[in-house]
Amino acid sequence: VQLQASGGGLVQPGGSLRLSCAASGRIFSFNVMGWYRQAPGKQRELVATMTRGGSTGYADSVKGRFTISRDNPKNTVYLQMNSLKPEDTAVYYCNAAGGGVYWGQGTQVTVSS
Repeated sequence: VQLQASGGGLVQPGGSLRLSCAASGRIFSFNVMGWYRQAPGKQRELVATMTRGGSTGYADSVKGRFTISRDNPKNTVYLQMNSLKPEDTAVYYCNAAGGGVYWGQGTQVTVSS
């Protein structure tokens, strides 16, 4: 299984970005898919998850601003990020669990004026 994350970039505070995670396999086969992030000098932390059944969960720091979604025919999971803050700056990784744990390569998100 390969996960390819994309969509990162430089954005001003208050702006938006949409991250994509394209999987080589059927995403419906995974029990859970999610997004994590790691800021410089900090541990990797959970941002958002979606179960096979469609239940979602979010870190308190992103609730109401970030939305995880998926497109099963495209085998892609998205993270829509709105009202971005400088503290959202990090490398974002997609993750899939089911028959193993898989990680994408990460995409850099920088929120700065």
